[in-house]
Amino acid sequence: MKFTDKIYTIRGIGMKTKINASLNTNFKTKFKIILPLIASLLVLLAMPAQAAFPEHFDFGENYYTVYGGPNLTAIVIGDTEFARGDTVTVSINLMNKGLITGFKVEKDLSIPASDLDIKLQQTEFTYEAQKTTAIGIVGFLTSLDPAVKVKSGQQEVGSLKAGEQTEKPFQYTIEISNNAQAGVYPLILTLMYGYQENIQIDGDNETSLGITNLEVGMWYEIGGDNITIPISVKEEAKFEVIDVSGELVADEEELLSVTFKNVGDLPIKDATVRISASDPFSTTDDQAFIGSIAPDESAVALFNLKVDETATTKMYAINSEIKYEDVDGHDQISDVIKIQVETLPAIPTSEKLGNLKIIVAGVLIVVVLAVGLRVYKNSKQ
Repeated sequence: MKFTDKIYTIRGIGMKTKINASLNTNFKTKFKIILPLIASLLVLLAMPAQAAFPEHFDFGENYYTVYGGPNLTAIVIGDTEFARGDTVTVSINLMNKGLITGFKVEKDLSIPASDLDIKLQQTEFTYEAQKTTAIGIVGFLTSLDPAVKVKSGQQEVGSLKAGEQTEKPFQYTIEISNNAQAGVYPLILTLMYGYQENIQIDGDNETSLGITNLEVGMWYEIGGDNITIPISVKEEAKFEVIDVSGELVADEEELLSVTFKNVGDLPIKDATVRISASDPFSTTDDQAFIGSIAPDESAVALFNLKVDETATTKMYAINSEIKYEDVDGHDQISDVIKIQVETLPAIPTSEKLGNLKIIVAGVLIVVVLAVGLRVYKNSKQ
């Protein structure tokens, strides 16, 4: 004995998909999906939602209108406070807290009600309970401030029934500018998904083995949420070089003066600047203590630099770092700070000798004057 095939028709906005199910004598239901549901939802997502019944939907009985639906919430896994210049991955879990909030009876059963009507009513309510499932969830993360950039595109997490959460979170890469100000930056997580809007049901006859020629119409709509994900850029000290002085001449050792300014948010203390001298520079004094610097204040570091005699006349960048104690008493090391310097050509030997003669003559004049002044004082006595 074999019953006529049950036909479940999933009806969306301007589209149809059939799922055929056969009931054999062992009362086991076998399903064969002709068009996958996810493909149907992709079609739905490209079309505008509408409140009225879609074309071809109104074919059977609508016993209930059920209220409620999916309710997706987002939970950030891990830290949400980052430093300037960081490139980090933000992991976001979703949870569906959807609820059925109520229902309305659309068709009162006659008294006494037929077995078919009772069974159809019960069957529809079973399907209506799926209204809270979010289907084919797609997420987009965007930033409202150019100081924080989202480097990842859209992501998918499949479907979530009410009470379920994602097994694998969304993972978005974000990049924080070196010039970002300390504070909170809202990111917007935009979610799109399909959900079941309504069910209609029909059948020919109720038997001891079930409803013959059962047909179920499923109307899907598009849902969406915008969820704010706040991240913060932490307060910290930050440094810039605001002045460099000193003539760096090839084949000479000169004093380099560098002024560092704290352009960050927090004060520092016990700060020491260290430079990394590389060709054509060398030094035996690569550190300078600059002490405490409050925000918007500056300090001067001095270094003795020897310039190689073969140095090319041009601009060079000397790397520096500042080691300091922060407001929590922890030792910190700043990012690399570039010191821009220019080398000058070597002084010719003849010019050096000429300068030396001038210096010697000047010294002799000073000595003669000193001796003459002494003799004059002695003669007065």
